[in-house]
Amino acid sequence: METPFPASLFSRVREVRPLVHHITNYVTVNDCANITLSLGAAPVMADAPEEVAEMAGMADALVLNIGTLSSVQVEAMLLAGQAANAGGIPIVLDPVGAGATGFRTATALRLLDRLEIAVLKGNAGEIGTIAGAEAQVRGVDSVGLSGDPADVCRRLAARLDCVVAMSGPVDVVVDGDRVAFVENGHPAMATISGTGCMASSVTGAFAAVAADRFATTVAALAAFGLAGEWAAKRAAGPGSFRSGLFDALAGMEPAALAAGVRVRVE
Repeated sequence: METPFPASLFSRVREVRPLVHHITNYVTVNDCANITLSLGAAPVMADAPEEVAEMAGMADALVLNIGTLSSVQVEAMLLAGQAANAGGIPIVLDPVGAGATGFRTATALRLLDRLEIAVLKGNAGEIGTIAGAEAQVRGVDSVGLSGDPADVCRRLAARLDCVVAMSGPVDVVVDGDRVAFVENGHPAMATISGTGCMASSVTGAFAAVAADRFATTVAALAAFGLAGEWAAKRAAGPGSFRSGLFDALAGMEPAALAAGVRVRVE
């Protein structure tokens, strides 16, 4: 099957410069804003319940990240999500730490039940927990999943009627009929906090510019993974890798991206 990765998607993000509204965690909020800017999109970080619906209505995509969860933030996510759904704005949900505590798991399930999610993106433990598979999460990190990742994603995508993306050494993206394995990335991406959150920001920006969420998710994860590969070549350690990640994505050109993509589609 042809790889669903037209380089034009990357160009389209820079042409449109979509506004990506984030309700995210305070640990990585600045990195999420900067990676969105490096890609060529525009970030806004607003989580006050008094304004999130209005802000979401102006945005081109909404990214919900439960990394540092509170009851007030859950309320804000529901209000923003309802406004996004009413306006046909795609929502990317990153269920950070689902499976680690009952509150996080219940919140992820509540958001999935109450909102129309375009892309659910998490690590193996988080996705496995939501799918009802045997999975282990320690803090916000995945430490195990029972079962084939593609099969787990496939069943969950069919149940939720959305794209499911499971991050890992090889990212798995499923929309029910199609399965893609994104092989771009580098182990250095695990040496700093927030790469998963940043990947969700990039996924939101790509989702804003095309209706095929499977193709946009594959494109986003491939672009971000390739940026990680490039940054790792120049990095002396985690600090320079982090700054190099922004530089690599900002300096990326569509032709180089198309040449560097490693994606298998079934």
